[in-house]
Amino acid sequence: MEYISGEDRAQTILLPDSIDEYVDDNNSVRVIDVYINSLDLYGLGFVNTELKDTGRPPYDPKDLLKLYVYGYLNRIRSSRRLEKESRRNLEVIWLLSKLSPDHKTIARFRHENGKALKNVFRDFVKLCLGLELYGKELAAIDGSKFKAVNSRDRNFTKQQIQNKITKITEKIEQYLSELEKNDGEEDGVDFTPLGVHR
Repeated sequence: MEYISGEDRAQTILLPDSIDEYVDDNNSVRVIDVYINSLDLYGLGFVNTELKDTGRPPYDPKDLLKLYVYGYLNRIRSSRRLEKESRRNLEVIWLLSKLSPDHKTIARFRHENGKALKNVFRDFVKLCLGLELYGKELAAIDGSKFKAVNSRDRNFTKQQIQNKITKITEKIEQYLSELEKNDGEEDGVDFTPLGVHR
């Protein structure tokens, strides 16, 4: 009797496994991929969305945005950690098609596209809620009277719904602030725009 053992890491094989086989069909990275590919980044206000004739080819802004949305959903709050995930995490390797941007490129993308990122995060949360990817329920009822068992924490007024949206916006702000702070602490670089005081 022997233990179950894996394959020899040094063994070469004729046809290697494809990365796609490691990400199942119901994985959230597939939703991120389809969602980001459907966006008009220029219309959303992202910079550097058009290629220039000269210079080194840049990363596609959609790929960097996919990395940020993945980080947002998985609470990864550092450009260095996002860089590390792009090299070791199979989901991110699949999502970025084996690209691995460095942490400065990731941080610069966030710095240049802060407002547009907030809009995408907010829209993506709404999309996930609409697709019931989060375990929440929402029902809005007009002034009609219904007899039912209902607790105060399970029904919402328009103001309460607006407060929830405001909280989502604050969480997005907090996430981006934490990224900014963590990157500054790791690099000793301050990405705060000129004229803005912390």
